[in-house]
Amino acid sequence: METIKYDQDIVAWASQQAEFLRAGRFDLLDLKNIADEVEDVGRSEKRELLSRMAELMAHLLKWHFQPERRGASWETSIRKQRKGIARALEETPSLKAELASERWQQNAWDEAVKRAADQTGIGYFPESCPWTMAQVRDEDWFPS
Repeated sequence: METIKYDQDIVAWASQQAEFLRAGRFDLLDLKNIADEVEDVGRSEKRELLSRMAELMAHLLKWHFQPERRGASWETSIRKQRKGIARALEETPSLKAELASERWQQNAWDEAVKRAADQTGIGYFPESCPWTMAQVRDEDWFPS
């Protein structure tokens, strides 16, 4: 059987590597690239959490700074992101460590400010998040 190279066709490579694992053909495994792909799964989950949190905080910023534009669609978006974050943390509990990291929180905030500024034209958002992560994730909390 000819082994598929990682850089030739990643999808075919992944399928073949899975076959080798199931068959116990450990001698045929591409261990370096498997390790890279496993690590990338973790990075992907972290990026997804950051994106969801940034989207949530961008909506909270708009909610706070544009009270006259509040509506059902914003509330729905806020609730949707909170549920997605809760689901991600339930399925991957190790992601909770990200939420506790000040650097991660600032990265999420910076992205939220960028998104909110792009969507609203407002350029005077706070430099750091004025809310706790518990408030941001609380399904019943909305900034006044």
